[in-house]
Parts: sequence; structure tokens; C-alpha cells
Amino acid sequence: MATITAPTPRGLPAVLRNRAVAKLALLVLAAAILVPLANARWASGSWPAALTVDVSEPLTTASTWIIDNRDSHPLFLYFFGHISNAVVVCVRAVYLVLLAAGWAGVTAAAALVAWRVTGLRLAAGTGVAFLACGFLGMWIPTMQTLALMVVAVLASVVVGALLGLASGLSDRMDRALRPVLDTMQVLPAYAYLLPVVLVFGMGVPAAVLATVVYAAPPMARLTALGLRGADKEVLEAVESLGATARQRLLTARIPLARKELLLGLNQTIMMALSMAVIASVIGAGGLGDRVYQALASVDVGAALTAGIPIVLLAVVLDRVTGAAGERLGDEPQPNGRARWVYALTGAVAVAVAGRLAGRLDWPDTWTLNFAGPVNRAVDWMTDHLYSGVPVIGGTADWAAHFTTWILDPLRDGLQWLPWWSVLLIVATLAWLIGTWRTALTAVLAMAAIGVLGVWQPSLDTLSQVLAAVAVTLVLGFATGVAAARSDRVERLLRPVLDVFQTMPQFVYLIPVVALFGVGRAPAAAAAVVYALPAVVRITTQGLRQVDPAAMESARSLGATPAQQLRQVQLPLARRALLLAVNQGVVLVLAVVIIGGLVGGGALGYEVVFGLAQGDLATGLVAGAAIVCLGLMLDRVTQPTERRAKKGA
Repeated sequence: MATITAPTPRGLPAVLRNRAVAKLALLVLAAAILVPLANARWASGSWPAALTVDVSEPLTTASTWIIDNRDSHPLFLYFFGHISNAVVVCVRAVYLVLLAAGWAGVTAAAALVAWRVTGLRLAAGTGVAFLACGFLGMWIPTMQTLALMVVAVLASVVVGALLGLASGLSDRMDRALRPVLDTMQVLPAYAYLLPVVLVFGMGVPAAVLATVVYAAPPMARLTALGLRGADKEVLEAVESLGATARQRLLTARIPLARKELLLGLNQTIMMALSMAVIASVIGAGGLGDRVYQALASVDVGAALTAGIPIVLLAVVLDRVTGAAGERLGDEPQPNGRARWVYALTGAVAVAVAGRLAGRLDWPDTWTLNFAGPVNRAVDWMTDHLYSGVPVIGGTADWAAHFTTWILDPLRDGLQWLPWWSVLLIVATLAWLIGTWRTALTAVLAMAAIGVLGVWQPSLDTLSQVLAAVAVTLVLGFATGVAAARSDRVERLLRPVLDVFQTMPQFVYLIPVVALFGVGRAPAAAAAVVYALPAVVRITTQGLRQVDPAAMESARSLGATPAQQLRQVQLPLARRALLLAVNQGVVLVLAVVIIGGLVGGGALGYEVVFGLAQGDLATGLVAGAAIVCLGLMLDRVTQPTERRAKKGA
């Protein structure tokens, strides 16, 4: 049978018929024309002042108006004031219920819920996790964080589900909400805090509402994804039976999207916990406040004492919601409702028994002094590992060398480049990996940074991100390859990666401060540790999902394991590897910004400074620059779907 081939342009040389070569040729031609013109007009490397827009004055005016009218204007008295009071009442009510149940009742309730949702093993782990919070002397702060979490998660789920419902049922709403959700997810957590504090002041309401803004997008996205991905044949069958749009939604679309909805709940809980910890800087209290105060005084023992309950809460919540999602669709167990009644009755009985025995508060005699041994260990590390270690040097030496040999030259090199050459490089990378639309978006995002007047600090942040991403990818790809080729290595890595992926961003600063002190290198180190698990998991999964037939064919031809990896697995896992790069960049950027708390400087410092001083102009401009930087990095590192399908 004759084959039909697409016609090729005959007027071009054979080498230019290749898409990538043609793009390079056009870029070289454009550079040959534009570079001399730009160099003649703007010879200096910094962004020209004539192309900068000063937004500090209107932002300062808006900030001053909010502060002056917050206690008198009807908008604050009769709208924002009622929202603030409702949040305070809800959080206080949940907190009082937890205190009334006592440590025994809360622990029993958590363990019994985990038992009904997942099984006996996770129920035991849940009980141990809550007891550990008490043994560390963090029972009251844990209950404060849990109360804030309950209210914030419920509000985030409601808001996210409503937005996802609108986006999933309407193409117009989907197009309108997509850029909003993108901005909400890329904007750093600290940037949420400043405008919320201006409106609601310091305290619990600002913390809860900032958490809702941060944690609602995953629920919205996954709700819309589940509704849009519902089986069309099932929907058509329901419609043929005469069901109305509302009936189709309630009886078909939502039940078919249960797994996506539960995954959205899982992601919302994890992001809400992360944000609830970060919100401690605006008076949220709880565990995050203990961590923040300990970091401010460089008390690693106290920080770790408060950080461990955060990690335990994150692991328990992640496991319970994740296991509930995996069990969806299984056959219902006999007497399921009766067992729920038994579990709730048991929890209430334990709570009542504890109340009658006068054991509501965690006994002081059961508290372990964890901070003292940790601080002694840190002092020992400072004396023996911080510097002066023979041959290899100490951790402080490593941080200093990383700063001197990598961070400083990379930052100075980026800042030395003319601004137009940076835009040209961004356009080249984005167009080679995507389309002209991708390149235009990346260039406009980078140009917006210069227009906002934060070109130099943005390049400083970019240098930290690039250095941390390079280290992350080297370690992540090597570890992922090892895990993909060995089941034993994967089993050993799994619990470690699980813990690292559930830890909130704030907690990563504790060990790096203990080992490396403060500065840009510790911020980069925390970013590497935070992003590494995602890179390892995606790499491992991509390599393991390579077509077994292709691997068997390579083995039958006598290829060595190294040749199979280099010539078969890596090329076929290209999409997964590119996704790992993209996720590594996004996660590194998130922690590099938080690194402003430990001397990271650049945009992270400006966001933290704006929050500390109530400077709306500084904080929001830096936050907007971070959004633009994240958008540019996303476009440069993630190919378009069309190119990925072609395998180009």
C-alpha cells in the first residue's frame, strides 16, 4: 500500500527544513540585527530608568488610606469586620472543643477516625503522632494550629469547590479563572500576608484568610479537572433518561469526580498546613509561632521541638486522606455505619473519662526536654563540623565556597549582562522549547520585572534559583536513576521521600541554619532539600514506565545496562525528565524566597521587609516580580503539549 508523506518546502536547503535549525537561524538573524541597535542605544547592563514605572506612590497612598479608614469606614465595619469576627468565633469554637475533649479524647478520636478510614496500622501511627506532640511539650500549640487548620481547610474546600464547579461547567469561567489561579499558586506565601494584614490587622483572621487564598487553588483545579474528565458515555446515558442539568451534576458528574475531589482535599490540607505555619509571622500563634521565634533567636533545639509536631501532623493528614482516596471504589465493608458509630462512641467515652479524671491537660511530668540535647548536639557540630575539619573542611567552609565560587560569579555575571541580552536569551530558550507564544510570554514576564524597578534583586534571586536547581537536578537524577534500577533502593528511599514531601517549607530552614548558619548558601541548601523529593519521584516514575518491549529489544541486542539507560530509558522518559526540571524550578523558587528569613537577600528579603514594616509598595512589587520570575522559568523549562506529543 502506498504511503502518503507530507510535502516539504523545496526552496529551502535541506538543513533548514529541520524545525529547530530553522528557529536557530531566525534567532541568529534577529540577533545580528537587534544586538548592534540595542548596544548602541543601551550600552549599560542595568535596566534603563526611562523604561521603569514607579508604582510605589499609588501603593503607598492605598496603604495609608486603608490604615486611616480601617476603624471607621463602613466597608471595614460592616463587611470585613463581620468576616473577621466570624473567623475568630469559628477558630475559638474549634479550639475550645479540642480543649474540652482533652489530650486523651483528641488522640482517641484521631486514631479511631484513621482506623475507620484506613486501617489498624495507620491508626496506631496516628495515635503515636499525637502522643509525641504531648511528650515534646507542644500539646497546646498543636491544638492551636489544628483549630486554625480545621477552619482554614473547610473554608478553602468550600471556596475551591465553588470555583472548580464554575470552571468545570463553563468554558468561559474556565478561561477567566485560569490566570487568576495561576497567579495565586505562583505568588509566594509571604506576598499574601501583607495585603491581608493591612485589611484585617495582625492575628488569626488574617492568618486564616491568607491560608484560604493560598490553599483554595488546588481544590478548584482538581474539582474542575474531575468534572471535565467525567465519562462522556455515562453522562449521555444519564441525559437520555431525562435527567436535568442539576440531576446530572449531583448523580453523575460529582460521583465520577470523587477521586479528584479527594486528591484536591489532600493537596488543600497540605498547603493549608504549610501556610498556617508561615502565617505565624502575623500573629497566628501555634506551632508556627514557636518555630519562627526559635529561628529568630537561632535556637535550633526549640525550633526542632516545634517543627517535629508540624511534620507529624502533615504525615498523618497526608496518609489518612491519601489512603481514603485509594479506597474509593472498593466494596463497602459490612456494618460500615455501625463501625463508625462504635468509633465515635469510643472517642466520646475516652474524652468523658479523661474529663472525669481531671486529665484534660497534658501532664507536665510527661514532657521530655528535647531542646536541650538538640542544642548540645548543635554546639558539638558547630565546634567540630562547622569549620576546621581536616581535608574536607566544615559546613561553614562549604557554604562560603559555594557562595564565593558559584553564587557570587553567577549573580555578578547575570547583573553584568545588558538587560536586552537577558531578554534575548530568555526568548531563545523559550522559543526553542516551545512556540513563539511561549517565548513572547516569557519575554514579557521578564520585561515586567524591569518595568517594576527590581531588575538587580530579581537577577540575584534568579542566580540562587539556577544554582540550587543545578544541584537539585544532579542529585535528583542520580538518585532517581538508582531508584528506578533497584527495587531495594526505591524501598529504602520511599519513607524518606514521604517525610520530606510532607514537611512544610518553613521547617526546612531549621537544619540548614544549624549546619550552615545564615546567608544565601543556606537558603539555596534548604531549597535543594525541599525540591529534591519531587525530582527523584518523577524521574523514578518516568524511567520505570518506559515501554518494556523497548527495554527487552535493547537487551536482546546485547546493550549493557549503561547503554540501555543512555540510549533507551532516558530518551523515552524525556517528558518525565522535563517535568522533573519544571517542578524542581518551581519548588526551588518557593523556598529561595522564604530564605529571605535566613539571609537569602534579594526579592525574598524585600518581601519579608515589606511585611515586617507594613510597606505595601516594597512587598507587593517584590511579590509581583517573583510571579513574573516564576512564570518565565515555567515557560522556559516546560515544553508545550504540542511539541511534547511530537517528541521533538
